[in-house]
Amino acid sequence: MRLKRAVMPVIGLCCMAWVLAGCALLPVEEGELKPPLVEPAKEILNLYTVKRSNIAQQITGVATFASDKMDYLFYSESGGRLKQINVKLGDQVKAGDVLATTETSDLDMRVKLQQIAIEKLKISLQQAMAEKDGDDPDIRMKLLDMESAQLQLESLQNQLQNTRLTSTIDGVVTFIDTLQPGDQVVAYKQVITLSDQKQMKLVYTASSSNDLGGVEVGMDVTVKIKDKTYPGKVVQTPLSAPPNSNKAIQDKNAKAIYIQVTGLPPDVVIGNQADITIVTQKRDQVMVIPRAGLRNYMGRDFVQVLDGESRKEIDVEKGIVAATEVEIRKGLSEGQQIILNN
Repeated sequence: MRLKRAVMPVIGLCCMAWVLAGCALLPVEEGELKPPLVEPAKEILNLYTVKRSNIAQQITGVATFASDKMDYLFYSESGGRLKQINVKLGDQVKAGDVLATTETSDLDMRVKLQQIAIEKLKISLQQAMAEKDGDDPDIRMKLLDMESAQLQLESLQNQLQNTRLTSTIDGVVTFIDTLQPGDQVVAYKQVITLSDQKQMKLVYTASSSNDLGGVEVGMDVTVKIKDKTYPGKVVQTPLSAPPNSNKAIQDKNAKAIYIQVTGLPPDVVIGNQADITIVTQKRDQVMVIPRAGLRNYMGRDFVQVLDGESRKEIDVEKGIVAATEVEIRKGLSEGQQIILNN
């Protein structure tokens, strides 16, 4: 027991020494490192120096040659059944050619019989006039019979003519309806369209009439066909288009301009295309900036200028707005530096 009491303090001292020795072996913790000082990136501004230049607002696009004289063929009465269409797209026709017909029933035979009846009346009238005086009542009756028969023949001939669509011009077939033999025709619905190739104009159709703002009759047009340019003049705009009862033509004219081109080569035909340029506004030596420099907010036009090391907003009044540039009428002076939008 005495030995045990003597050994216990020694063991305790040994354990304490071991613990202290272990702590001495642990690495010494370093203090927290301070974050490095980062210099903020310097803002890079895209600047433009205001200067005077020429500016033009223009319309460019691709236009198509179309006939200036067109014949729209349709039936004036509904109910007839289509018998045959005698032409196809691209066919050349002459004035007087029958291009389509409806069923005639027995009209052909009735016209022929009426012509025979009139011929008989003529013979009978000639015999009566040879035997009797001109004031004889019998001759008067035969004259009236002749007049009546002639009116009946004209009525039958008109009915027969109404079964035919006949060309009124020399031209080319540029439209045919999808009617099939046996289908009923509808009054005043376009069946065939003819175009006169000798009278052509260049037609430019925009997405809407708003895209043609500023175009007026008489304006010059630069027309490019392949690698050559030709002079042209605007001869019709949506505002100058004549009234037309055909809705399709009305809709087309509402967003199209017509151009007369001079000096065209003989190989240009309906359907060919050309590049056009129409300058609607032009000013020389005015304040001009890139469109990227003009800013707008709530209807306010302004620019940002570099004022020392800071930005400054200046209200401006714009003029001509071109594809990539804009005229500034008020607010800026030559030499000022504006900040462009990135």
